[in-house]
Amino acid sequence: MSDKIRVTGIEALGYHGLYDSEREIGQPFVVDVVLKLDLEKAGKTDEIDYTVDYNDIAVLIHNEIVGPPMKLLETLAEKICSKIFAAYPLVEEIEVTVHKPRAPISVPFGDVSITIKRER
Repeated sequence: MSDKIRVTGIEALGYHGLYDSEREIGQPFVVDVVLKLDLEKAGKTDEIDYTVDYNDIAVLIHNEIVGPPMKLLETLAEKICSKIFAAYPLVEEIEVTVHKPRAPISVPFGDVSITIKRER
């Protein structure tokens, strides 16, 4: 399957991190997602029922970022995948990248991120 929906740069203030201070003060998190699903029928019928509403995906991801604190980016990414799979049966594969641009790293850096890919 080569059809994809990509939503990038979903940003929100979250309270995730290994350290107590991260979970108290909060910081920005940015999420990118790639959804693989068959888009042929949507393209031929012009009906939303055969695809995924990318606004709904963005809101779902935003809600996870601002939701209950987690220690690991990996946990946040897994929760996002699980929620998308549960809500959208047409999605066959998900790739989620979670960026933490202000991570508490003791040397200069541009970004830190993790990426996971899950299939049904």
